[in-house]
Formats: sequence, structure tokens, C-alpha cells
Amino acid sequence: MIYTVTVNPALDYVIQLEKFNNGDISRSNNCNFFAGGKGINVSQILNQINVENTAWGFVGGFTGKELVRQLNTKRIVSDFVKISDLTRVNVKIHAKSESEINASGPKIFPKEIEAFKMRLEDLTSEDIVVLSGSLAPSLPADFYKQLLPTIVEKGASFAVDTTGKALLETIPYKPLVIKPNHHELADLFDIKIESKEQLFECAKKLLDMGAQNVIVSMASEGGYLITSDHIYHGIPAVGKVVNSVGAGDSMLAGFVGTYTMTKDVIESFKVGMACGAATAFTEDIAIKEQIDAIYPQIGVETII
Repeated sequence: MIYTVTVNPALDYVIQLEKFNNGDISRSNNCNFFAGGKGINVSQILNQINVENTAWGFVGGFTGKELVRQLNTKRIVSDFVKISDLTRVNVKIHAKSESEINASGPKIFPKEIEAFKMRLEDLTSEDIVVLSGSLAPSLPADFYKQLLPTIVEKGASFAVDTTGKALLETIPYKPLVIKPNHHELADLFDIKIESKEQLFECAKKLLDMGAQNVIVSMASEGGYLITSDHIYHGIPAVGKVVNSVGAGDSMLAGFVGTYTMTKDVIESFKVGMACGAATAFTEDIAIKEQIDAIYPQIGVETII
């Protein structure tokens, strides 16, 4: 089983306008709620590639109930910890330009945090936990790190999609895969990457620190998979990028989900690339038909 963790999910309230009148009344011709969160995006893709998964995290109040209802309509299985505060709402205004107002997140109390940590006690060596997304402000900055000793003790694997110090703290626990983009990779080592050789050197340092696999996403240039034995270049599909939001989550989901079924890192990388591109080429998280259409276009070549 794969468990996706979204500790600070949101209801995204998307308002579409012909014109946004700042400081005055504006009229919307279309508005909708959507369940949002990086782990939730991962679950959506896992469903599309037929990999069993459960969404974990915290939800509360009427907004939390609506978020779960949204997941139920997409047949995403969830087992959230119920909290006393409200799940946040993000407002996204789509007019001639796009504006966003993102809430920081709910207050999560110690007993609710402990209830979440108890979820980990039932993990087995057959499970993978995907940790991704921002933390609610009331959670400790090292919250993900706090979960790892139990995950490792239970023999489960984990993947992590975060940045900076929070990412570095998880690497000694040997994540199955980490997925910095080339800018985030440079920031980890406080350098400017000016060549592929530098990029590979930094990625190999992450392997030396404990990561089992490193994927470096390169936007229109595709991406690189760096393992202990080889470096692979993922040749991207050709298409028009419509919306890059969720593309990284989709890539991670494709890799982890396929690896669960095949234990083949190259095939996992290829499916991950297809899932990421399919999402980038559509307005929402990709569906199976879109992923299947992109997959034949993805190439993987061995660099070393």
C-alpha cells in the first residue's frame, strides 16, 4: 500500500471572471471548489495508474468534510485525522491575469498530531509513505523528520518531496527517491550549477548522504535519474505546457507507483516522466488516457 501524506490540504475556491475590479464589486460567471494538496495530487495519479493508495493528513470542520467529499467523488480512499480547526481555503481568481490568496493553515493540537503518528504503527515492509507539501504553521518545522524513525523501524519505504533543510534532514533515513528540480538542487549546496557535470556531482552527493534514487527535473529539457550505478536522461514529450501545477507531484506518483509494482527504476522513471508531462499539458491532474497517450513519446537514454 502507498500512503500519501498531505498535512495541510486545502479547498481551492476557483473564481473565474471576465474582469477583476480591484477595490470594487466583481461578478463571477463560474466558481468551483477543488480539493488541493501535493499528496492529494499524488493519490489522483496513483488512482489513474491503478495503484492502491490511501490519503493521510488532517482535516477539520465543514471545509474538511467538503474536501473529503471531493475525494470520494474521485474514488480516492482517505483516512484523515479529524481536527477541531477548519481545513484552509485558498482563493484563486482567474481573470485576464491570475491571482491567488493562500491561507496558512489550521491550528493542529498535540493530541491530533499524536493521533496521526499512531497511523504509522500499522505500517509494514510492503508499504511506502509519500511525504509532500507544506506544513501547517502549528506543526514543528521538523515534522517530516519526526515521522521517519517509525517508518524505518516498521520496514516501510518512503519518498519525500520538499526542499531545503527539511529535505536534507530526511536523507540519512534513506528515502526511496527524492525529486529536486535543478534550481532546488543548487540551493541545497548553495552554489550555481553551470554544467551537467556539476549537476551530476551534486546529485551523487545526495546518494552518498543516503538517498536511494535522485530525480532532477529539468522542465522542458526532461529530467535525470541518478542511481548508485548509472545516470539516465529522460527525453521529454513534445507538447504545450498549459499548467505546470501538479506536474512534479504527478512525476513522483508515476515513479513510486510503478516502482511498487515492478521494482524497475528505469520503467518507473519513464512512467513518472509521462505522468508529469501529461499533467503539464492539461488544465488539471492528468487522467489515464492522457498518460497513456504521452508514454510512447518518452525516451530514456543511459548517460553513464
